[in-house]
Amino acid sequence: VQLVESGGGMAETGSSLRLSCVASGRTSGFAGLGWFRQVPGKDREFVAAIAWSGLSKYYADSVKSRFTISKDVDKNMIYLQMNNLKPEDSAVYYCVANFGAGADWWRSGYGYWGQGTQVTVSS
Repeated sequence: VQLVESGGGMAETGSSLRLSCVASGRTSGFAGLGWFRQVPGKDREFVAAIAWSGLSKYYADSVKSRFTISKDVDKNMIYLQMNNLKPEDSAVYYCVANFGAGADWWRSGYGYWGQGTQVTVSS
């Protein structure tokens, strides 16, 4: 599975950005896709995930109500609409894929990662 992110960049506090991720290669059998982020010197942080079948979506508390994850199964793409951005949202954002199973698939098991896209939010 190859994952390629796009849409990162510079933004001002309170503004919006939309990240995109396209998956290629083995794209059948996904439990879901999602987004993590990482700041230098810190662990990678779960941001959001979306089930590839069905309507389930999952968010970190820090982004709930501001970020929205969506998908286009026909295009093998997911998106992350980020609204009301804050300086603490600055990070490298990674698209991830999960082939897990069960109701808790989204909690772990992200075995495929994109190269990341930088988001920088100025105050």
